[in-house]
Amino acid sequence: MKDKLNELKEKEQEAEIGGGLQRIEKQHAQGKLTARERLNLLLDEGSFVELDKFVVHRCADFGMDKQKIYGDGVVTGYGTIDGRLVYVFSQDFTVFGGSLSSMHAKKICKIMDLAAKTGAPVIGLNDSGGARIQEGVESLGGYADIFLRNTLFSGVVPQISVIMGPTAGGAVYSPAVTDFTIMVKNTSFMFITGPDVIEAVTGEKITKEELGGAEAHTTKTQVAHFAAENDEDALMLVRELLQFIPQNNMEEPPFVPTDDPINRNEESIYDLIPSDPNKPYNIKDLIKKVVDENYFFEIQENYAKNIVIGFARLGGRSVGIVANQPMYFAGALDYKAAIKAARFVRFCDAFNIPIITFEDQPGYMPGVAQEHNGVIIHGAKLLYAYAEATVPKITLIVRKAYGGAYDVLGSKHFRADINYAYPIAEIAVMGPDGAVNILFRREIQEAENPVEKKAEIVKMYREKFANPYIAASLGYIDEIIDPAQTRLKLIQALELTKNKRESNPPKKHGNIPL
Repeated sequence: MKDKLNELKEKEQEAEIGGGLQRIEKQHAQGKLTARERLNLLLDEGSFVELDKFVVHRCADFGMDKQKIYGDGVVTGYGTIDGRLVYVFSQDFTVFGGSLSSMHAKKICKIMDLAAKTGAPVIGLNDSGGARIQEGVESLGGYADIFLRNTLFSGVVPQISVIMGPTAGGAVYSPAVTDFTIMVKNTSFMFITGPDVIEAVTGEKITKEELGGAEAHTTKTQVAHFAAENDEDALMLVRELLQFIPQNNMEEPPFVPTDDPINRNEESIYDLIPSDPNKPYNIKDLIKKVVDENYFFEIQENYAKNIVIGFARLGGRSVGIVANQPMYFAGALDYKAAIKAARFVRFCDAFNIPIITFEDQPGYMPGVAQEHNGVIIHGAKLLYAYAEATVPKITLIVRKAYGGAYDVLGSKHFRADINYAYPIAEIAVMGPDGAVNILFRREIQEAENPVEKKAEIVKMYREKFANPYIAASLGYIDEIIDPAQTRLKLIQALELTKNKRESNPPKKHGNIPL
């Protein structure tokens, strides 16, 4: 038995060294951790249990039968984060450049299947040169097996991708399907075809970083949700993100007790929000004033800045927040904001996370570029996401709620449970200036002083129509609240709706305008 145990230890040590010390040193020289070092940082100390440690590839062509390394370029298994079970895979760039073989894929599929069976998140640490060319179609089949599971388990267990090196070709589609993607600045890249191929085919010259780096994917393409400074930062972001989401679609998000008083008044809100609807302010300041410990975990901070999404807690409960940002485009919805918010709303709905909407918007962004870039169909995605969501939906109209965007952003007509408004809220088809130009055009034109006449009518219109009281009289607003009591009112609404049960008509699935 001792001899066999010694043999086992030797084989384990051989597996754990991956592609060898020289390649590990090269990995470190690039500012990257190894596959195992990453798992040690990500998971609770001593919790990792490795599976399929001695798996090797089956390829005998191109001299591959003489190059077999235990693990075959990916470390897989399970462990805990803050005591909660997670399944993980970490691609090892020191072994065949982390390239995906059929056995490499089988290892990943095994832990994904286990995650779905046992109801726990899947976290993938991606650092791979792509498909293993020597295996041909078997490698392509391996990717397809992973993509299938990404799709089938979407909305069943949370899936998080961390891009910590190159991810190219078909490999990019797995992270694209997962719920959240984190990229490391300067060392991670995602693209279908690299700069060399692009230059050869189109003549365009571009660097890897410009084409598919963290900045490109967090500011332009919205492929990635976070850009981390380094490997350690990326892994800490995963741990932070998981604090807000449940293990699976059958569980509630984790409850975290707080010492922050439920009835804490925030009179500073009076000075934060200008009464002039055209003056900007930072909606994130309002969010932080009312949530537990003033802590807001923002997602996709650098994409579509006119809308803010992220997680926070209210009274210990995890909530998803969607908020218009008056600092950018006056908070107007454009096609990018609609795409960003729609996917987040659907994630929250899939995983039983209540949605809190802070609304302050003048409507959809006008313009030829918006129309030609598909603001209609992309705006319809956000409409669809809110309309089909069955989790608790609580909406607060802070200032402006104009036009069709009022309907879309968690209105009572879209089955919102509780709708609040501040006394300064304006709810109308359009702003007073635009409405007056249409309704009183002739009267203004014929006036001795058209400017004074328009100002007089705008003031009248704002006082009579641009307020929350008409909507409240129709039952569209449940309560007009004192801004200082925002925290208390939101927590009361969460308590009221915590046992909510609502379902949609039976169907295979809807046909969301993708």
